[in-house]
Amino acid sequence: GPDTVTHFNGYNTASVLGSAAPGYSSGAALDALERLAQEILIPQGYDIDWSGISYQERKTGTESIFAFAFGLLMVFLVLAALYESWSVPFAVILAVPFGLFGALSAVWIRGLSNDIYFQIGLVTLIGLAARNAILIVEFANHRYEGGMPLMEAALEAVRLRFRPIIMTSMAFILGVVPLVIASGAGAASRQSIGTGVFGGMLAATFLAIFFVPLFFVLIRRLAQRMQGRRASSPAEDRREHILEGER
Repeated sequence: GPDTVTHFNGYNTASVLGSAAPGYSSGAALDALERLAQEILIPQGYDIDWSGISYQERKTGTESIFAFAFGLLMVFLVLAALYESWSVPFAVILAVPFGLFGALSAVWIRGLSNDIYFQIGLVTLIGLAARNAILIVEFANHRYEGGMPLMEAALEAVRLRFRPIIMTSMAFILGVVPLVIASGAGAASRQSIGTGVFGGMLAATFLAIFFVPLFFVLIRRLAQRMQGRRASSPAEDRREHILEGER
């Protein structure tokens, strides 16, 4: 017979240990185990409960979604206060999905799981992906407010900010390589967060840099259209008011 008999709330228990197959997340493995228990164990009078890491993952599974949404909201509010506009921050926020795409693609290619460490990396990517977009939007918005045409302001921002963005982003990307290739004890957690951030920053750097100027132009024009204004720069509007006053 068994060496020990464990109990939980007065009932005899048996511990089931396992891990997700390559290419499947730990959440998918827990869902499959729960479906299996519903079909086989529970009809026979058994019950299941989670413990250890599985319990923590079930408990915090939905909290990561709220953390990600809260991070996006805070970035949006800070940018709205910085630009004194509710529309311009969307040009920055729309760069975040590129980081998510890169992170999910990198983890999928390596066959890693969508665990709590990877989710922490996703929250981190909000600020990292937004940082590159801020460099472009800030400069483009400054030039546009100074009188430069909208399209020229966006292109000028990309041309002047391209090198700083590439240099700082590559320094960060190369800095997380040791996490991506980690080995030894605790390597799984380091690989999970490192791979997600690595892939996310690659996409946020080399994909978003081409789309952020487009987002800036489209959002600016959409905001002006909603306000019933033509797509002219603020400086041009000021010159028109001056000329009307002289007349």
